[in-house]
Amino acid sequence: MEQRTFGTTNLTSSVIGFGGWPMGKGQYGDVDDSEAIAAVHAAMDLGITLFDTAANYGWGHGEKVLGKALKGRRDKVLLVSKGGMRWNPTRGSFDRDCSEKYLRLCLDESLERLQTDYVDIYLTHWPEADRPSWAEEAMGTFVKLQSEGKIRYAGISNCNADEMAACMKHFSIITNQVGYHLFDRRVEKQVLPLAHQHQIGVMAYGSLAHGLLTGTMTPETKFGDDDWRKAGYAFGLPLFSAGFFERNLRIVDRLKEFAQNHNWSITQLAAGWVLSNPNVTVALTGAKNPAEITQNVLASECKLTNGHLEDIESILATETPMPDAPLGQNIGRKS
Repeated sequence: MEQRTFGTTNLTSSVIGFGGWPMGKGQYGDVDDSEAIAAVHAAMDLGITLFDTAANYGWGHGEKVLGKALKGRRDKVLLVSKGGMRWNPTRGSFDRDCSEKYLRLCLDESLERLQTDYVDIYLTHWPEADRPSWAEEAMGTFVKLQSEGKIRYAGISNCNADEMAACMKHFSIITNQVGYHLFDRRVEKQVLPLAHQHQIGVMAYGSLAHGLLTGTMTPETKFGDDDWRKAGYAFGLPLFSAGFFERNLRIVDRLKEFAQNHNWSITQLAAGWVLSNPNVTVALTGAKNPAEITQNVLASECKLTNGHLEDIESILATETPMPDAPLGQNIGRKS
């Protein structure tokens, strides 16, 4: 599989990465742990070298499953995790906390669940938009954690261009992990150009539009109470909301036909489109079982020409655009 480098480092990754969010119970519907572990093993056998998770994926369950799956093979992969999200039972959602005390706690607990004594890349999961000093404190914490050997490199996630710039003043971040797919292109305006300018790698999550671009959904698709997509909104965009869901499915049908005409699957086309942007280091794709990860890996073989990209733009333009939203929205929130 093709390899790309994180900025100016010597750290390379397979262009397709394993996104661990679906492994966390209670957030992406029902998941069978044994199937998830088999998916991790299949991913490794097929050439995937980067595995991404977070402390709050299934309230730690996702990290536990990944830790079991990587036992005995930890040194063969790049392991990425994220911290700084504290569960608030009163509001029934996560609060953002990038203080040194909480980031340290998150990392120590993650290392225990993952059965390792270091992670290759550690990220702040979300910026603290209402606390300007968060960047200086979080990046200062990364300096200490790096010197202690608990992390090799560090970066950020879900940060806009201004937040990226604030972090870069205090630490040499090597990546910004952001949502990027055919239905969410907000990072193209400022985040990707800034990353290119400063040679910072980009980890694109949601490459398959959180399942929408797998081609398996229909207007009758329903999300369970344990599936965050039931709220209709995906990071501020009404991806699965009534009216917009049907609009997006019509586009998916056209993209599926386009992909079939070129002997690709819709999954290959979706991830291949993300990787056609040279600023993207790795496209993260989630999987609950080996069959899904096999399809994801094939996406690395989808090479799109300028002509293909123009045709895709024409398909996207057949429907009225979804309402835009600022970067940094919480899951399920409309504003």
